[in-house]
Amino acid sequence: MLSLQEISDRLEIQDLLARYSHAIDRRDWDALDHIFTPDAHIDYTSMGGASGTLPEIKAYLAAALAHFSGFQHLVATSELTITGDTAIAKTICHNPMVIQIDGADWPFFCGLWYHDKLLRTPEGWRIQERSEEKSYFYNLPPGFAPPPTTT
Repeated sequence: MLSLQEISDRLEIQDLLARYSHAIDRRDWDALDHIFTPDAHIDYTSMGGASGTLPEIKAYLAAALAHFSGFQHLVATSELTITGDTAIAKTICHNPMVIQIDGADWPFFCGLWYHDKLLRTPEGWRIQERSEEKSYFYNLPPGFAPPPTTT
């Protein structure tokens, strides 16, 4: 049986993961300051992105996602292991994206898992480390390559 603390922790972490998706989809890069620890390391390289510190990743996301006219990050089925003030999470993400090719929308799909190390802070749970594990790309435009990394 889960304790009230573990139930609370799980709900807070699920909310944190949802807030990440909403921040990215709103292009609200400063909201990431309330999702990651200041010393976080983020690695998007398995999906063709950058790896770096939170400020480096915020700059990368602003530049890279400017190329897309739309996207949604749908996260679900998190597997959580909570040990005191730390946690490990593996979360599915299905990410439809739209890019303009020759003046027309080209939708494609990305599937991945987020691997997170989380830390309870005085401000609540935060992601201390995040990496992506590629599952699939579907309907990529011919010759498509993710926007170049800037870090």
